[in-house]
Amino acid sequence: MANLMDEIVSLAKRRGIAFQSSEIYGGLRSSWDYGPIGVELKNNIKQAWWRSMVQHRDDIVGLDAAVIMSPKVWEASGHLEVFHDPLVECLSCHQRFREDHLPEPRVCPNCGSKGFTDPRNFNLMFSTHMGPVPDDDNQVYLRPETAQAPFVDFTQIQTVSRKKIPFGIAQIGKSFRNEITPGNFIFRMREFEQMEMEFFVEPGTDEQWHDYWIDARRGWYLDLGIKPEHLRLREHGAEELSHYAKRTVDIEYAYPWTDWGELEGIANRADYDLKAHEAASGEDLTYFDQEKETRYHPFVIEPAGGVDRALLAFLIDAYTVDEAPTAKGTIEKRTVLRLHPALAPVKVAVLPLSRNERLVPEAKRVHELVRARFVTQYDDAGAIGRRYRRQDEIGTPLCVTVDFDSLEDQAVTVRERDSMTQDRVPMVKLLDYLQERL
Repeated sequence: MANLMDEIVSLAKRRGIAFQSSEIYGGLRSSWDYGPIGVELKNNIKQAWWRSMVQHRDDIVGLDAAVIMSPKVWEASGHLEVFHDPLVECLSCHQRFREDHLPEPRVCPNCGSKGFTDPRNFNLMFSTHMGPVPDDDNQVYLRPETAQAPFVDFTQIQTVSRKKIPFGIAQIGKSFRNEITPGNFIFRMREFEQMEMEFFVEPGTDEQWHDYWIDARRGWYLDLGIKPEHLRLREHGAEELSHYAKRTVDIEYAYPWTDWGELEGIANRADYDLKAHEAASGEDLTYFDQEKETRYHPFVIEPAGGVDRALLAFLIDAYTVDEAPTAKGTIEKRTVLRLHPALAPVKVAVLPLSRNERLVPEAKRVHELVRARFVTQYDDAGAIGRRYRRQDEIGTPLCVTVDFDSLEDQAVTVRERDSMTQDRVPMVKLLDYLQERL
């Protein structure tokens, strides 16, 4: 299974999905850049989430809040006091680790030593200073989660959106955590992107809504192609619940380096956050129910997932090595990403059979036709079989080939990625054909 991760990391670099940041300077640990293919895949994941959570619903609205907020936000939320991990240092090689990430019995992953310092709390928030003079009075923090802004802005958003409880506030954005032991490619990074939603409900209905969102969020991954056997639900025990949580259930994925790893958490945060910010700010953060003529602090159900972890899970699940015939009639191995069409970075590739001067103009005309509706690539470099393989490796669902017969019959050959079957399609029907399959 470790070899699988090596193959995926190699494919990611080779095909422009993701590669180490600042690589020409030796790289920066746990920092990754998304290339031309990776940024399309990442955007498609975020768009699929936004459509599902905001655009296709009447009870959720969007927010794009500032990364740097008043430090009083993090004091009220409890992050300054409790947002810590236990840090230990190996007495032999002096590498530092999260105590709860070490194997039992405790052995240093770097040198094999069994000697460690006593654990001490390490705050995960990145701090910086706002203004020209770096002193304690202007210390601020990069947000460690996107959750707090919906609570701080709750009254304003509820008023301007005119939403009644139950309703949600959704946000996609960068968060920053000074992780002690980042790693496993893009699974655990210090700079990452979250897809998070705070769903405000009437007290007493929170348990029903919590179950609803657990099922809905699991279904989203299944609908986009994750295999059911690679997902499971895990209930948090009482000893691991966050200080604000009434109940938390994780959607876990079978990542290759472990039995299961967290993909998304769905927490019942009760009314902790609104009460905490109300107490700290002095502002009324209750909701008035006009029909029942009652005022209360809503409970909050929070589905929170990572864009990067989702991308990695979709990559792993889609990664396949099978066999395909070559033009010479032999069989060779083929690497293919069987991504859901909604997530595929490139939807359609347009490939002239060759660079013949008669074919190229017609192929480019077809490319312009298709590009008006879909994300496409035009590729005329190398043998047609090699070009098919390149598209398979980035998950392109359909390839359109323009050949010499196209000049006569005004039709093209459309090849499907997974089955490698081919259909002859008239150019006048091409867009409808592609739309139906994408």
